[in-house]
Amino acid sequence: MAEFYTELGDDLKQFIGEQKMFFTASAARDGRVNVSPKGMDTLRVIDEKTVIYLDLTGSGNETAAHIGENGRLTIMLCSFDAKAMILRLYGQGRVVRSGSHEWHELFPLFEPIPGARQIVVLTIDTVQTSCGYAVPRYEFKEERQSLRRWAQKKGEEGAREYRRDHNVVSLDGLPTHLLED
Repeated sequence: MAEFYTELGDDLKQFIGEQKMFFTASAARDGRVNVSPKGMDTLRVIDEKTVIYLDLTGSGNETAAHIGENGRLTIMLCSFDAKAMILRLYGQGRVVRSGSHEWHELFPLFEPIPGARQIVVLTIDTVQTSCGYAVPRYEFKEERQSLRRWAQKKGEEGAREYRRDHNVVSLDGLPTHLLED
């Protein structure tokens, strides 16, 4: 039932654009495997071999730490509507820091969201589709506004301070390089 590709075709690009949620998975050589749900319209297809997502301030920064150590990253999307499908994008990730030249090129592709901390770029090695027949059907109701309200209340300086206190080292003690230029 699984099919493998070397790049995204138009049908898979369209599928990605229709999804309201995706998951990232990363792991260091040793330590915990991290899986994170993402939403808020933060995923973009750049071309057949590249996707990016706007990474928002969170309680940790595991993905950046893992990418810094070994670069491995997987993004998974699931259809929760009528057409069942799972899409996995395997490849090498890298992090684009706020304020860098590349940030200024990529950030305009997103609606500005308070609390944006970095952009993650995935260069795709392998694309896999599978049936998703056991994934339940859900109806999208709305985006949560909790993170947006939290970041607005903190303000940019408060969010920077939070990231300094909570996002510079992973759970396993790896550096996230968040505050480096």
